[in-house]
Amino acid sequence: MIYLDYAATTPVDPRVVEKMLGFLGPDSCFANPASRSHRLGWQAEAAVESARKQVASLINADVREIVWTSGATESNNLAIKGGLAGLRKQGGELGERRHIVTSLTEHKAVLDCFESLESEGYEISYIRPDTSGVVTVDLLSQSIRKDTALVSIMHVNNETGVINPVMELGELVKRQGALFHVDAAQSAGKIPLDARTIQADLLSVCAHKIYGPKGVGALFVRRTSDFSVEPLIHGGGHERGMRPGTLASHQLVALGEAFAIAQASQRHEYEKLTELKTRFLRPLLLRDDVKVNGDLINSVPGIINLSFLNKDGQLLLAAMPDLAISSGSACTSANMAPSHVLKAMGVTDEAALGSLRFSFGRFTTEREVDQALTRLTTALDKL
Repeated sequence: MIYLDYAATTPVDPRVVEKMLGFLGPDSCFANPASRSHRLGWQAEAAVESARKQVASLINADVREIVWTSGATESNNLAIKGGLAGLRKQGGELGERRHIVTSLTEHKAVLDCFESLESEGYEISYIRPDTSGVVTVDLLSQSIRKDTALVSIMHVNNETGVINPVMELGELVKRQGALFHVDAAQSAGKIPLDARTIQADLLSVCAHKIYGPKGVGALFVRRTSDFSVEPLIHGGGHERGMRPGTLASHQLVALGEAFAIAQASQRHEYEKLTELKTRFLRPLLLRDDVKVNGDLINSVPGIINLSFLNKDGQLLLAAMPDLAISSGSACTSANMAPSHVLKAMGVTDEAALGSLRFSFGRFTTEREVDQALTRLTTALDKL
């Protein structure tokens, strides 16, 4: 099969696998990082802290601002629910605010989190992006209020690849005195990401979108912000009390290695993916039955979302069994309803149901892109 579903997950880089294996077997550095009474525990702790430095380096953070999690979904929940719980516990004017803001194109990990907060008495404003899928400063200014406690906007959309202007959005949020959370699962290591510049109080990342293992991620929690994050689970007081549980050393060192590799190769990979994107799109854009969803310029090169007019996306998928692609985000691919992201952008149900996402990555070759293009055009002509 030709794998073009890198936005759903990536294969683990062999260099990351090699690093990870050094923390699993009986002759490895397998000890509990919290075991402070012997050398093996110290070695495991040192490796985990080295990984923390690698994550912090990629996003320009202090190592004390990195909290380990099981992935971006947990990071998002911890940031939003834990951040708001911290504000309530802290009290004061900010702790009394009950208005929160997000966009209709967020990942389900954020949207479902916000929905659950509605039952706790929070009022939610959902921003509808412009037709290219961007959440602009003007759109946010229409939703944010003096009683807004938190705003959560993703950096890069997982279905369209569109980049939101998080730096400008962060400036607006800070002027209102609210917390700013950024879901950076799809941007970390792919485009420049500076937690300082975008003024994020909370920022979520994970390993498996960037050639690390599944089941591990991190949350950036700004130390200079006047708030605390309350834990969602309890026991042990790990991670400065924000996220208890025995640290999975093998996963954490793998996450750190994946981030270090991404930081070193980011520019080269961006250029490579841009070339692959152009190679794939050039012949398709000459067709009358193909339309790009999102902004071709203001987007990451690894994600392309296309509507095939008067075509059924599921039939197209069935006609290309040797292509690993998606009809939406991985978390909603089993749902036959039109993509909530495309609908929020104003795409009709028919066009949304005829849409597919192609996403390239580190191991995608020109030959694979050409073969995928051939199979796609053949299937379109047959249908």
